[in-house]
Amino acid sequence: LGGMLYTALGFLLPVVTARLIASIDQGTTSTRVIIFDEHAHTVASHQKMLKQIYPQDGWCEHDPMEILESTKDCLDMAVQRLEERGGEASDVAAIGITNQRETTIVWDRETGKPLHNAIVWLDLRTAELAEELSSDDTAGGIDRFRETCGLPVSTYFSAVKLLWLMRNVPAVATAVDEGRALFGTVDTWLLWNLSGGVAGGVHVTDVTNAGRTMLMDLGTCT
Repeated sequence: LGGMLYTALGFLLPVVTARLIASIDQGTTSTRVIIFDEHAHTVASHQKMLKQIYPQDGWCEHDPMEILESTKDCLDMAVQRLEERGGEASDVAAIGITNQRETTIVWDRETGKPLHNAIVWLDLRTAELAEELSSDDTAGGIDRFRETCGLPVSTYFSAVKLLWLMRNVPAVATAVDEGRALFGTVDTWLLWNLSGGVAGGVHVTDVTNAGRTMLMDLGTCT
């Protein structure tokens, strides 16, 4: 770092001259972006609260567009604060994402629009479906998929939420049948949009998110 600056409140702030890393922290109740220097010191940050949607008892949803826009806003504001401290956007060498894990989003690859609100990890609407999937003891009961994915059947994980959407939301079922549906956890939704969206966005995740979906084979990591 090249030196220090005083703010109007008298605090010392670093003058940025080194390469930095930005972290998107998209959580259950808020979105935050923090820019770190090479010593893991916070250089700039911004945070926005996220609206919680409760259609009925036990259900919890988020607006995927609000998730995306809050992320963009936080990135813009964090960079603005970086610039106020003598840095610039080009000082950021990479962006990482940490996110609420099992929250499930399905969107249209052609329009880029969500086909339903995100079903949040804590949502319990899939309780009957989870019971249905785990009711056959001869098939392994609650552990019928554990050998493949390492997880028990539960309302918690993304695959059961995705199946609920396919069964209960006509727009999702139609898009799946027509090959237009994209599924992802929050990291995938953000990466796809921030890398181009309908104009060539990259549809990817990482093993730590994929491992919480019940859709990854632990033996092949696919």
